[in-house]
Amino acid sequence: MNTLISADNTWALWSILIGIAAMSIYLEQTYAWASKITGAIIGLVAAMLLANFNVIPTAAPTYDVVWGYVVPLAIPLLLFDANIKKIWRESGRVLIMFLLSSIGTIAGVLLSFMLLKNYIPDLYKMAAMMTGSYIGGGVNFAAMAESFGTGEEWISALTVADNLLMALYFFVLLAIPSIGFFMRKFKHPHIDAVAENANKEEGETLAAQYWGRKDISLKDISFAVAIAFVVVWISTALSSFLSGVIPKGNFVLNLFNGFLGNKYLLITTFTMLLATYAPGFINSIHGAQELGTFLIYIFLVVIGVPASIPVIISQAPLLLVFTGVIVLINMIVSFIFGKLFHFSLEEILLCSNANIGGPTTAAAMAIAKGWNKLIGPIVLAGIFGYVIGNYLGIFMGNLFQLM
Repeated sequence: MNTLISADNTWALWSILIGIAAMSIYLEQTYAWASKITGAIIGLVAAMLLANFNVIPTAAPTYDVVWGYVVPLAIPLLLFDANIKKIWRESGRVLIMFLLSSIGTIAGVLLSFMLLKNYIPDLYKMAAMMTGSYIGGGVNFAAMAESFGTGEEWISALTVADNLLMALYFFVLLAIPSIGFFMRKFKHPHIDAVAENANKEEGETLAAQYWGRKDISLKDISFAVAIAFVVVWISTALSSFLSGVIPKGNFVLNLFNGFLGNKYLLITTFTMLLATYAPGFINSIHGAQELGTFLIYIFLVVIGVPASIPVIISQAPLLLVFTGVIVLINMIVSFIFGKLFHFSLEEILLCSNANIGGPTTAAAMAIAKGWNKLIGPIVLAGIFGYVIGNYLGIFMGNLFQLM
């Protein structure tokens, strides 16, 4: 389908992506209603509308650049304050909550498969894909599709359903902290800390207070960007080398290969080591969080682009139901376990987000809400999901194939 702006019009697409991100930030910091919705959701919805009204294409090389370069660079910039000693002391249970939330994904896949297996052909293949994706991320989605030989037409339809649902669920997760019921039933120390530390001024939103002007120099910008590029370069090269030399053949070796062969895990590890063992140097660099957050906003705009509503309606409406049931059960189970084991509302929301959307969207939510102490832990938990997602996806796919 032709769009007003073609997929090869690189400058126009970059202008739109960055323009939407900038406008979202402006609205969030200027208007109370936008601050409650968050700039992240505003940008995502704006991109979804442009794509569905055929202004911009749903696929383009520019979007691939965002996934391949913008996202990896954002991670080290966001983790400059991630002193691992402090993180473990303050938020060491996040990984446990993530695993509990993963049980919700597995339960959701099981229920959804049993409800729809007679209506969607070869549903076991898509059950494997969504198990991997809703515990890990897009890399697991692709790996499961290849492992089970899923047809391209189903992959395309499921991708669209997944993106639309993820966008809607992200909106729900961001809105929950403003709902009285959840605030009464769960503890919320990070929300309280943000509210307590904000020096409120007349007419100023929480986002504007948090992202106020800071002392920053040209040296800060150059050091922050240089460190981010070097960390991504070394991590990418090392992960590629290690994934090629570490043998596979059993669960332990495959797990070891999956960890050390994952560039995102290495990016996170190297940055956190710097923040932990060179805190004086890293803390002296100002502006890294602002740069990383802006890159994340660009990524969130791209997230909304593939959510083409007509494709879902015309090709596979049942796939939206299939994925919707999984997400709903994940949320319910996450809240039940979170309540039973006394996790905070912020930990529950971020871990459910990391399951469904991956570490990047979970980090984006933590940033949008100002829960900065949870950024490092939730990124690590989400990357752990990349590894276990493939094993669980293969297990569920083979199990369902026999049913």
